Amino acid sequence: MKVLIIDDDKLVCSSLKIILDSDDDISVIGTGNDGKDAIKLYEELKPDVLLMDIRMETMTGLEAGEIILKEDKLAKILYLTTFLDDDYIIKALNIGAKGYMLKQDFDSIVPALHAVHKGQNVYGNEIITKLPNLLHQNNPVKTYSSYGITDKEYEIICKIADGLSNKEIADILFLSEGTVRNYISQILEKLNLRDRTQIAIFYYKNK
Repeated sequence: MKVLIIDDDKLVCSSLKIILDSDDDISVIGTGNDGKDAIKLYEELKPDVLLMDIRMETMTGLEAGEIILKEDKLAKILYLTTFLDDDYIIKALNIGAKGYMLKQDFDSIVPALHAVHKGQNVYGNEIITKLPNLLHQNNPVKTYSSYGITDKEYEIICKIADGLSNKEIADILFLSEGTVRNYISQILEKLNLRDRTQIAIFYYKNK
């Protein structure tokens, strides 16, 4: 797994590089110190996972992440920060980041990178406990029918929000995994969303 590290603290970059390089399956291919570095180095190095801080001078990690994800919808960004800030968490979710971890969760960084590399979404325990309240704040409710969502699609949206995999959804609803994938593709198109995480966010916003 090729990892790019972006943090405005050069000591943090060096420390993370040493820690990650000690894992046989991780190779740190570059480091940078602000959002502009992130955009430039991501384009040049094409990392499997971008491990990035949020508060940085010149350009924040959130600003850089949004630009990167607009250019590459498959980009895997894991935010690593000291700030448990509600607005940061919501922004990270909305732009399509794969994870949000606190630097204090030192032992979880390597496992989180492996999980993100496999396509999973990773959020620290402190973030998970905040999500339900955050996603309900100041979000206008819109009926699913106004988006053309069918009853079956709504069922699948609920199962995704519950954290079920495609296979689990298929088993519960007596469908094939291929059919579930087709439904999810239709849902993403109708709601103009990027991935399963954003479907879950949409559900909680409009619950």
